[in-house]
Amino acid sequence: MKLDFKGKIAVAACKLIRAIGKPLGKGSSLPGVIALKIDKDVLKKIALPEKIIAVTGSNGKTSTVEMIASALTANGLDVVYNSEGANQLDGAATLILCKSKKGVLKGDVLLFESDEQSARHVFKYFTPTLYVITNLYRDQLSRNGHPERIFSIIKESIKDGSKLLLNADDPLVASFGYKREGTVYFGVARRKDSIEKCDSVYDDGAFCPVCGGRMEYDYRLYNHVGGFKCLSCDFKREKPKYEVTETENGGLAINGKEIDFKYLGLHHVHNMLAAYTVLAELGLENETTVEALAAHVMRNGRTVNFKIGENYGTLLVSKHENSISYDCAIRTAVTCGKPVTVLIIVDSVSRKYFTSDISWIYDIDFEKLAVPNITEIILAGAYCHDLAVRFSFTDVDKDRITVSERIEDAAEELKYGDKGRIFVMTCFSDKHKFTKFCELLEPGVEIPETESGKDE
Repeated sequence: MKLDFKGKIAVAACKLIRAIGKPLGKGSSLPGVIALKIDKDVLKKIALPEKIIAVTGSNGKTSTVEMIASALTANGLDVVYNSEGANQLDGAATLILCKSKKGVLKGDVLLFESDEQSARHVFKYFTPTLYVITNLYRDQLSRNGHPERIFSIIKESIKDGSKLLLNADDPLVASFGYKREGTVYFGVARRKDSIEKCDSVYDDGAFCPVCGGRMEYDYRLYNHVGGFKCLSCDFKREKPKYEVTETENGGLAINGKEIDFKYLGLHHVHNMLAAYTVLAELGLENETTVEALAAHVMRNGRTVNFKIGENYGTLLVSKHENSISYDCAIRTAVTCGKPVTVLIIVDSVSRKYFTSDISWIYDIDFEKLAVPNITEIILAGAYCHDLAVRFSFTDVDKDRITVSERIEDAAEELKYGDKGRIFVMTCFSDKHKFTKFCELLEPGVEIPETESGKDE
């Protein structure tokens, strides 16, 4: 289908509104909305590159896309991707139409991060050649409901022309490839810190997504993610084509190739591995790719080092209404091997949807903070007392917990005295309410060692 007069008007309107909105920090979605109102089929009229990569899932979409884009660029490819994160249909329209010229999208690769509920709508207009699904967690329950609902929605977006690249360790995600030829799996091998049984407050891996039978795990990396098999059918964790293993010196290797990965948290390792899998499937399993992934600095602000007063810390930005995101942050604090002060801020619940539902905090494994190296816990923000009630159900020593309604008071508390290593856990909406009191370190700059901050 060629770009006709109606389509040309839609493209022109999209580019004009984008040009007006971009200097104001807006315009990543509205131009696409207007263009689709002018011509609902305009996306079908744009000639796209041969290589189309899509990434969806509950967590890690933006980080994964950033790493893929960085490595593709390092390999000399011209990449068109939604760097501003507008990942619904209107964002896709803005990206594609504004980057097109005379009905052709200029670039070697179209790389698109898709909202998990929007993928079924976006991919009516084009079919990804490589389709990455990262994970399915409890996320924004007031909007998404249970992960099994999102599973059924994403399933609608999968077309015959897409090669699926799936997380082998997440049973819901892995089941998309059950008996589907050509599926490529990536995963993380059993680690020294893997656990035998679920130690979370809930278990989304209890039942088989294929037949509904009981699931059994050889090990769990975290929550429902790990080495699984169904006791009633033949569904099981597939041997990954690309697998992360631990090296003898505590580093990471993918299929035996060592990679110096900078970021804390096993969930980030899965994101890096997803990016590597895409690049390898494109024939770019080379030193340039390894070096680009090792050198990559995330710009989305999910992990930020800072200095506040006399102390240093790390901001771990989690998604509110996403318990596993918080669980991974808690795991990072608990396993860092140093005395730790934790600040947890819940001042807003959702970036986009009005809700004051905080039931999701009961899905977070705050119980794991009841360990000796967590010396102090500060609960702050409008929902600090709800957090305090949640902590009353844990074994965390009450003398270690401070409740502060005002975030500025909590920040002031962190400035002075020996706080060890500070970890701040909050969401995108609330992070700036804390960071305005800090000196943010440049991406990639490590926190200097202090006497109390040295490894025990």
